Amino acid sequence: MSLKNFSFKLKNKDKFSRTGTIITSRGNIDTPVFMPVGTQATVKATFIDDLIKAGSQIILSNTYHLMIRPGEERVALQGGLHEFMNWPLPILTDSGGYQVMSLSKLNKIDREKGAIFNSHIDGKQFILSPEESIRIQKKLNSDIVMVMDECPKKTTDRKIIQNSLDLSTEWALRSKNSFGKNPNKGLFGIVQGGLFDDLRKKSLKDLINIGFDGYALGGLAVGDTQSEMFKVLDGIKDHLPEDKPRYLMGVGTPSDILGAVKRGIDMFDCVLPSRSGRTGLAFTWNGPINIKNAKYQNDTKPIDEKCEKFNLNKYSKNYLNHLFNTNEILASMLLTLHNINFYHELMDKIKININNGTFDRFFNQYIGKL
Repeated sequence: MSLKNFSFKLKNKDKFSRTGTIITSRGNIDTPVFMPVGTQATVKATFIDDLIKAGSQIILSNTYHLMIRPGEERVALQGGLHEFMNWPLPILTDSGGYQVMSLSKLNKIDREKGAIFNSHIDGKQFILSPEESIRIQKKLNSDIVMVMDECPKKTTDRKIIQNSLDLSTEWALRSKNSFGKNPNKGLFGIVQGGLFDDLRKKSLKDLINIGFDGYALGGLAVGDTQSEMFKVLDGIKDHLPEDKPRYLMGVGTPSDILGAVKRGIDMFDCVLPSRSGRTGLAFTWNGPINIKNAKYQNDTKPIDEKCEKFNLNKYSKNYLNHLFNTNEILASMLLTLHNINFYHELMDKIKININNGTFDRFFNQYIGKL
């Protein structure tokens, strides 16, 4: 594999929405892009070949989960995540900061030591510092590495957000110093600041001064409403560097993605298509449907008659309803694949409309439906 320097090329703009290409050693990524979430080195209920056939160009995996089990050393034993899970394309790993807040039994945040917490699996104590997070991500050998940040829960207490922001900026610098120089990989900073417009701008300015290969917006999947999220994006969209990828972490629904693309975002990840697929919620161009609903028991049409990939249009709603109501594993596999395929179809149509200068029309057609 010939190594290529990590870079981003902007292609077209339609007002704030934009298309581009992220160039990596393991392949190019066309933006805007949706990244399926492979938390534990697998996108649940899907085969790697099917993910690629559906159009996945990059997936996300998770530092927190992989450090707990199987441990980064076992992954490194096979050369890294790509070899471990047989995924040949780019991988982004998050730093673990969000999971420390949302999943673990957090003991305390120590400015120097990092996050001290107990595993949600077996209670074992871990200390995750910025340096340790980067060390683990290097062992995992991902293509895009995220800085360690503190992701506070939603609050209107400005002092809490300010203190968290200051800590995250300090940790971002430590993360960069620990990362060192590797032109073949990307290191992304994470903008914090809660719902405070001025704090978001301060965070971004501080991160730009440090210098990163891309800029992510964190702390926006922690209970905020869609309108609150869009207000944050509106406040910062004029200040994000145009020559770097912009990543909205942990988002979201199709309408979240449409609204964020309208405000200049390039990258998305969310467990929603796979998690919903396992619980019977299907995303369609006419809005989401709960396939477990009794009204589908006599519906012999497929979820999407036009979908020719994977022969998904050969499975009726009646049959899928039966699979879910009898707890068959195939139900989760089929609906997860349908949802991931739908998300990639959405991203493809978004790109086409941006390139054609018709994104506003596409947005208005679907924003209230999806």
